[in-house]
Parts: sequence; C-alpha cells; structure tokens
Amino acid sequence: MSETFKIPPRAPFASDPLLSRGRLFKQAPSATRTAFQRDRDRVIHCTAFRRLKHKTQVFVAHADDYYRTRLTHSLEVAQIARSIARVLGLDEDLAETLALAHDLGHPPFGHAGEDVLDEAMRNYDGFDHNAQTLRIVTQMEHVYPDFDGLNLTWETLEGVVKHNGPMCRSASDRDGLPWAFTHFEGWEWLEPHTYAGPEAQVAALADDIAYNNHDIDDGLRAGIITIEQLMELPLVGDTFEEVLSAHPGLSSNRVIREAVRRLIGKWVNDLLDESNRRIKANNPQSADEVRMMSAPLIGFSDEMMININALRKFLLEKMYRHYTVNRTRTKARRAVRELFDTFLNEPDLLNDELNAQTDGPRGKATARIVCDYIAGMTDTFAMEEHKRLLSMDSYL
Repeated sequence: MSETFKIPPRAPFASDPLLSRGRLFKQAPSATRTAFQRDRDRVIHCTAFRRLKHKTQVFVAHADDYYRTRLTHSLEVAQIARSIARVLGLDEDLAETLALAHDLGHPPFGHAGEDVLDEAMRNYDGFDHNAQTLRIVTQMEHVYPDFDGLNLTWETLEGVVKHNGPMCRSASDRDGLPWAFTHFEGWEWLEPHTYAGPEAQVAALADDIAYNNHDIDDGLRAGIITIEQLMELPLVGDTFEEVLSAHPGLSSNRVIREAVRRLIGKWVNDLLDESNRRIKANNPQSADEVRMMSAPLIGFSDEMMININALRKFLLEKMYRHYTVNRTRTKARRAVRELFDTFLNEPDLLNDELNAQTDGPRGKATARIVCDYIAGMTDTFAMEEHKRLLSMDSYL
C-alpha cells in the first residue's frame, strides 16, 4: 500500500530563504542550495558540531556506547523538527538547521559543566550555553579566509539565541542579556525583544519532545527508573499500559521502544493540533507577524503541559537526582572547576596559541580564553586533560 500523506502548501508565515535578511558578511548566493540549506551544511561541517559526538546530557560519554550523546540527540531533534515543520507548511531546512545548532555551545558534562563555568565566570561576565553558541558561530569557528565564524543568515542567528522566547523587554534593553550577546556587533540587529520565527519555535519544542522521551529510554536501560514507576504517570503510564496490553509477552526492549515511539507521536500530534488552533485564531501572514505576537504561535495544549510537567518532575526526582548520577555529576563538577582554576592561575599551561591571547594570571581575557577552551572540550577530552594536568600518573 502506498503512503497517503500529502505535503501541505507553504504557510504564508513560513520563513522564506529568498527573503532572508542576509548575512553579516556579503557572499554570492549558492547555485545549488537555498540560504537555509547552506546554513545547515555549514553547521554540520563545523568543528563544534563534530565535538557533540562525545558530549552528553545525563550520562558521561564513556559510561556506555548506547546512551545518547548531544550529537545523536541533535539528529533526533532535527528529524522531529523537520516533520513538524513539514506538516505546518514551514521551512524544513531552517527548522532542521536550528535543531542541529541548538546544542553547539554546551560544555562537557551537560548542565553540571555549565553550572560550574557560570559560577567560575561570575566575576568575568558569566557563561550561558545559548550565548556560547552565538559566540561559536560568529567568532570561534575559523573556516573562511575573509571572516571569523560561519556567517549564517539572520534567521538562523535569531533562532539560535531566541528559541526560548524574547531575551529582553525592548530593543534597547541590555538588562539580563548574556555577555556574548551584548558584545556581538549589531546585537540589536537580532531584535532580542521579540519572539523567534516559527521554525525556531518548532525546533525548541522538538528539543523538548526528544530529550524528555529519550531520557525515559536511557533511564530505563540504565536501570535508574523502572516501567512500574512510570505506570504512575499520566499519559506515560497509559501509553506503557497500551503496549503491554496489546502485546503480552513482548520483550522489555520492544516494550520500551514501542512506548517511547507512541509517546513521541502523541506529543507531536498535540503540538500540531494546538499550533493549528493558534494559527487559525491569529491568522499570521508573515514570519515577522509571528515574531511580534504577544505569545508563541507554536505550543502544546494546556492538558499536555500538565502531563509534560508531571514527567519532568518525575525525571528530576528519580533520574537526574539519582545517587549514581549525582556521583558522576560531582566528579564532573570538580574536574571542570579544577581545570578552570588551574588554567586561570597558570595560563602558561595552555598551548602557545591560547597563552598568547591571555592577559596574565586571573586576567579578564585569560578567564574568557580558559572558559572557551573548557567549553569546547568533549567529556572524554576534559577527563584526559584533567588527568594530564593534575595527576602524577600522567607526564604529558
């Protein structure tokens, strides 16, 4: 039997690559790709994207080959974002690009690493992974001969920094903006006081769908949570019950895979239904109208948010704060802090290229160089660098 899905027409409020607001540095258009396809390819080929292979969210990268890394997570987010964008008539390539780029600024060891860097940088303008992503794609990637960064389109840069919503109250308001954003030349160009375009909103919620449901998968396989515990949750418990009732005697591996697959489908369908309701109510005629709305155009229903919050509370209590995860997090925090303090106090331990950019022990420039260096590390490299620097068992 042939597939019956018919691709919807392009929505009037979809971002149009032919109408992009452009790039920081002018370049001739590609003869074979749209502006957003070109952005996607630049993200895929950049160094920071490759490093996601050995960066994790909950489990340390070396713990097991099965658990998701930020690279596999980003690919999963991209698949979900493309699917949602296609049904809503949005630009799939821009949604995919933003999904692939959304984790580029994360340091090693997930949120534990980010918390330590933010604390360590408190007197040096702080650290924020979204701001670090902007810093990476506009400054830290050294690919092209004529400029730093990837020279991505305005729509991609905007989506990277604003996918969680407006960053400030007005166009000229700097209060609360991360250092990397306010030090980005032309920061007002990205209109931080508005919502992001519809594709960025899709990518942000695709991230929620992917990590919440896939954390169920990883947590079950790690033995940290059980199906019996999940049965107490609304929606999640019902979904596992559906699978167990429909397929008695099914292996636990297949039960988990089928239940998570169904859960992702339920989240996606709810998002599509609610978003279509908002689209009908607001009738936006351009991506800019979406940005200027007083609330997001793309979202889950109130009922689904109740289910989502129940799952998040469960995962926080039973998985993210599990003693085995706490032990790993403690070691990770200590390693990142010791790396930061050592390099900050002794910048001559950095390689020659980085050391040449510092301004002496505990200097402001030194702190940012050290922060960038550590933030770019993978889990495995951070562990090895810590050993090389602070263990007498290593001499290199």
